[in-house]
Amino acid sequence: MDAEGVVVVGGGSWGTTIALLLAAKGPATLWVRSAELAEQLMATRENRRYLPGIALPATLRATSSLDDAVAHAAVVLVAVPSHGFRAVLEAMEPVLPARAAVVSLTKGIEAGTSRRMSEIVAEVLPGRTAGVLTGPNLSHEIAAGHPAATLVACHDEQVARRVQEALHCSTFRVYTGIDVVGCEIAAASKNVIAIAAGVCDGLGFGGNTRAVLVTRGLAEQVRLGLALGGHAFTFGGLAGVGDLVATCTSVQSRNRWVGVELGRGRRLDDVVSEMHMVAEGVRTARPLVALAQAHGVEMPIAAQVAALLAGETSPAEALEALMERPPRPEWDDAVVRELSG
Repeated sequence: MDAEGVVVVGGGSWGTTIALLLAAKGPATLWVRSAELAEQLMATRENRRYLPGIALPATLRATSSLDDAVAHAAVVLVAVPSHGFRAVLEAMEPVLPARAAVVSLTKGIEAGTSRRMSEIVAEVLPGRTAGVLTGPNLSHEIAAGHPAATLVACHDEQVARRVQEALHCSTFRVYTGIDVVGCEIAAASKNVIAIAAGVCDGLGFGGNTRAVLVTRGLAEQVRLGLALGGHAFTFGGLAGVGDLVATCTSVQSRNRWVGVELGRGRRLDDVVSEMHMVAEGVRTARPLVALAQAHGVEMPIAAQVAALLAGETSPAEALEALMERPPRPEWDDAVVRELSG
């Protein structure tokens, strides 16, 4: 068992970065899907595929055995794509200690069910404490030691504090909260909004257009978050506007890059085929819109992104549809009531 009892499941760029932060404080364990990748990480002390140029400390142990990784864990940080999240939980269920908590690092919605990651934890691992870690967290910047911050939300404040203590350091501030629902909706929807922001950039528009897209995207996030029981203040913090701005503006954002290329007229299949990392917004757009519709929530930007990804509209047509919507007050009554207390 590692020193803190906190292990990371998922060896992509974000999972490796979080494992690196854990290992800076003592022995840490990272599960990766491939035995070949585990051997490469141990031999070269570098994740050349997902986090090139970043040295991994000797205190970090990589394994492809899920049983080995989680058998003695107190908290499991799961950093696998949304489409593989359920299967990984099912695989760890037989060996995961009864009191172990699961904290999702995954920013997506499950296709087919429109489930949030904490809801999948509740289905597959009933009775377990579930949380979420999210914020404006671009992996390479954090791994390189750039100042950054994140939020870990969990109804069990002891779990949140344990993750905070395990990760908090001089370059990475970790805050705690309890709004799991709001954090998950913000995390998933910002990837879809970032695709839209990238499309605007790809079409050649400037800062005004991007700013409008980000702020109206924020309004969509808040509407859905409140409808599901989240809190408005979450969307004004790291998990909300912080992550939204980073993902919609950074050249490192995979979701924004997908949008840029679509805005330039490229086909989605061609764009995705060039990526070796997942752009969660591509898979999340449709289930996110379905979730909103099921709760009577309008998300026009997300809906246009979903239609664009499905080949049902073009970038120019999607923008036109948004600009031709009837004028309305900036904020819904429900949002105003929440913000005013």
